[in-house]
Amino acid sequence: MRRIVSVFSAIFAISAGILVLLGYFVRIDPLPQVRDLLIDWTVIIAGAAVFVGILNLIMVHMEKIRTRQKGAGYGALLVISLFFTAVYGVVFGPEDPLMRLSVDAVIIPVEGTLMALLAVTLIYASIRLLRRRVDIASVIFLAVALAFLIAVVLIPIIPVSNSFLQFLAMFSRGGARGLLIGIALGTLLTGLRVLFGADRPYGGN
Repeated sequence: MRRIVSVFSAIFAISAGILVLLGYFVRIDPLPQVRDLLIDWTVIIAGAAVFVGILNLIMVHMEKIRTRQKGAGYGALLVISLFFTAVYGVVFGPEDPLMRLSVDAVIIPVEGTLMALLAVTLIYASIRLLRRRVDIASVIFLAVALAFLIAVVLIPIIPVSNSFLQFLAMFSRGGARGLLIGIALGTLLTGLRVLFGADRPYGGN
């Protein structure tokens, strides 16, 4: 029985993926309508999954608060902030200035922290690469990364010309686009593996 369910799950998932893919390239009715319907279902399911995840997060922290575990104070702060933010967003809407300010006050520091961690991780990875293998590519990578980090740190202290800022922005935009291209290629490869049945995140082996 489990084998039959796994086979039907794979057939359903692969068929849905093919229909959505064909809906983007074949403009023959009813493929675009079917594509839009499946995407709407996906958005609803993803929203429900996020809601379930939030409920699970609240339950975990409430259990920490009830049993007075380590970090229970942070859990209480998280639950209270989540409750007031949700109520305020439902009452006044996401376009309210105070709501947008509160969201930006969380998202922008988190994004900055993640980018800082990415920079430190890349430097550390390049240093470890030099310990294992010394070649021209790894040396150039480490030198360029260090030079740009030093330049970015010194910009607020030492006045520089606009041409130098544009030079730095050109490389930073190129790096950001490279990261986005890598994410897109990884997502595409994952989608193809699911489409061909090599990976089955929906269940089965």
